[in-house]
Amino acid sequence: MDFRVASTRRLSSGGSDAHSRLSFYLTAPTLEVSLEEFEQYALDRLRVLKGLEEALSRGRRSEELEALVIDLWRKYMRTSNGSDLNKDIISHFVLRLVYCRSDELRKWFLSMESSLFRNRFHSEAPDDQKRFLEDNELPYKAISTSDFESIKDKLVQVARSLNQPSPNADSTFYKVPFEEVPELVAGRKVYIHKGQAYVPSTQLTFLVAGQFRSKLSKALVLTYRKWMSVISEEESDRLAPIVEALSSRYLGPDYSQGKIKSEVALQDMDDLAKTSFPLCMRHLFFKLREEHHLKHGGRQQLGLFLKGVGLKLEDALAFWRSEFGQKMGVERFDKEYAYNIRHNYGKEGKRTDYTPFSCNKIILSTPGVGDHHGCPYRHFSEENLRAALGSMHLGVRIVDEILEKVRNRHYQVACSLTFEATHGSQTIGINHPNQYFEQSRKILQPKVPQELANDNTETTTAS
Repeated sequence: MDFRVASTRRLSSGGSDAHSRLSFYLTAPTLEVSLEEFEQYALDRLRVLKGLEEALSRGRRSEELEALVIDLWRKYMRTSNGSDLNKDIISHFVLRLVYCRSDELRKWFLSMESSLFRNRFHSEAPDDQKRFLEDNELPYKAISTSDFESIKDKLVQVARSLNQPSPNADSTFYKVPFEEVPELVAGRKVYIHKGQAYVPSTQLTFLVAGQFRSKLSKALVLTYRKWMSVISEEESDRLAPIVEALSSRYLGPDYSQGKIKSEVALQDMDDLAKTSFPLCMRHLFFKLREEHHLKHGGRQQLGLFLKGVGLKLEDALAFWRSEFGQKMGVERFDKEYAYNIRHNYGKEGKRTDYTPFSCNKIILSTPGVGDHHGCPYRHFSEENLRAALGSMHLGVRIVDEILEKVRNRHYQVACSLTFEATHGSQTIGINHPNQYFEQSRKILQPKVPQELANDNTETTTAS
């Protein structure tokens, strides 16, 4: 992969010329890219993939997915200088570096990029689709009239099973090896004979997307080998830190201390924990109340969250001192633990304004024996998670739905479903515990009537 040679021309899209806006990404670009662009392009594409993942995990319909992809692409991948194609290709290859580094990362990237390509290709006009096939020299040829007549009855049966119009002499079908269209085979959407799948033109998208997936799968393995043998060592000080951090990068709002717009009172903490804390923080909070102690991981996860919701330093010290003091005495707490709390608030050491942990960071944590931090949706047993959700007065049906998302590793979607069930309101998707809290307060916090606000203003003025 080479980003060294400066260029402002439109890139070859990897096997196709510049006719198409789509690409198989067969050849890495030769461009000079700043580190800022390197990272920003990847983040923008990652926002598209994460938005698509959220929609897929919620079972959105195909037409909804296609509209979403168009909106996400327009929002994050368009450039002001018209170099959309450059950004598309560069961002793909950067993320290929990021997600080639483990089986789990490769699986996610392959799935999301294939879905992105499929929806983008399907949204193209027929002439543009045809041009893409020609540019990439894909060997898809329509079957002859005689071949169609010989299997017409079978094709009609498939169409009827899918409640689709029966094919006729004007219908176009492509004969391809069945392993190239696994999704169509799994959905029984094609007729198969002697290892060949007869794909109607209406399913051309799946055919081309299968090619894309196959090529990308092989490319990810080759990229991993190159990463391990060359890039990670040669770029250990420059690119490697960016690449290794991108897969766990939080993409949402900033919940650092300087961004907090409100404060929470210490006496309201128990009520807030019951109504507005996400399950991970609710669990930590009540474990602290029960055991009067948390290990370091739990103190960091809960402490920074409380800081993010608006708990002032003085109140944070009082809160933790009152809990830990019941088990070890106030003097020992002040000696061993108070410094760390002040440090998290930027009042000790390097005086860094530490930010609350995102969902991604919490999900990727590795709690040990006796720890209570981490993500309950990932780290709890199914029995314990069912009990925890039951304590939030969720019905059996919604608990089963949440657990189904957990089994499929959609932990943030499971948290979003919990939010929607407890608040009776939809959410755009939970990516951060403090986002959960903020959205909860907007729904649950009673608004002061305008008349009362006016009365208070008049009273203050008169006095």
